[in-house]
Amino acid sequence: MGLFRSLFRSGEIIGIAADTLEFALSASEETHPDEYMGMLRGEDARTLGLDREGTVVTDVLVIPGTESNPVSATVKTNMIPNDVRGIGSIHSHPNGVLEPSDADLRTFGRGSVHVIVGAPYRRDSWRAFDSRGEPRELDVLDVALPEERFFDFDQQDIDRELQEEGRRRW
Repeated sequence: MGLFRSLFRSGEIIGIAADTLEFALSASEETHPDEYMGMLRGEDARTLGLDREGTVVTDVLVIPGTESNPVSATVKTNMIPNDVRGIGSIHSHPNGVLEPSDADLRTFGRGSVHVIVGAPYRRDSWRAFDSRGEPRELDVLDVALPEERFFDFDQQDIDRELQEEGRRRW
């Protein structure tokens, strides 16, 4: 049921998890004076304990091969996962300008929310935009993030998988 619900969740993005925003602000500050760039993923608000429909930005994916300098960040698009939870992008402007550039607007087509964070990378040093570059509201929500299950296995799981693989070969 969880997968079914996440595949058909409401498309409205209602907010960003406070911990996710803090991660992005911290990563941007650490990358300064170069730009920081990542892709955003979201979770159904109901799975996060909210009593409303919509999607909450919960993850920032760092894409392998991303190149950045003080005035731009370039993502290798072939490295972006084809993920049903992908909802937009986030990047920093080390100069502190919280408006999308022409180059930003060209990348905003993928996803429906795009966040720009800027120096000095504080809780109020960011803005959200839609795919056309128009400012949009994005509430900061204090929710418990789901535990990542990508590496949710132990040695017993590995042993069991190896045994099954061995049986399939014979």
